[in-house]
Amino acid sequence: MRLVVFDVDGTLVDSQNHITHAMGFAFDQVGLTPLPKAQVLSIVGLSLPVAVAQLAPEVDADTQARIVAAYKDSFMRARLDSAAPLYDGAMACLDRLADRDDLMLAVATGKSRRGLDAMIKAHGLQGRFLSLQTADGHPSKPHPSMLQAALAETGTQADRAVMIGDTSFDMLMAGAAGLAGFGVSWGYHPVEALHGAGAVRVLDDFATLTQAIEEWAA
Repeated sequence: MRLVVFDVDGTLVDSQNHITHAMGFAFDQVGLTPLPKAQVLSIVGLSLPVAVAQLAPEVDADTQARIVAAYKDSFMRARLDSAAPLYDGAMACLDRLADRDDLMLAVATGKSRRGLDAMIKAHGLQGRFLSLQTADGHPSKPHPSMLQAALAETGTQADRAVMIGDTSFDMLMAGAAGLAGFGVSWGYHPVEALHGAGAVRVLDDFATLTQAIEEWAA
């Protein structure tokens, strides 16, 4: 058996509007000028407190905690209004991989478990993933803890697992855990950053990603 581990935001779901709106709201709540969209998206994949510390290093810890709380509140309200959509082809990819008896699927995400559970429910993905690793119980990416836990839960060796993600944090995490890393170009970090962080391949759509995973699993 082989293990395919997916990131969520920027890889399976396009949550950029939720993320940028929530961060803008959070900064405004503490009297800070909202940041440019590209700067906000550059931290997607990190655990929220780590992301906020990078985006607002000049403010004290109490203010950073208020930003985190305001972001969570805004993001949750946006999620209740409308779920972030799956990227085109994501469901077909998951369906095809799930139909194989030689592959297991997992998730490693900077989202909270509550946020991940909401995404899974919104898109009918219950039972699809054998391991769900979130920011709640691990250090932030690119620390390998989430992938190490996914390997342990599924009884998989690192050389029989691959990480799929859209950020350099995902690729660095994969390398730190001894996994191959496949990057996707439709997410929030530039392709050059993915290659620089050790991506074995960078794919441009879910059809070619599915093919690349199947070739890797052959």
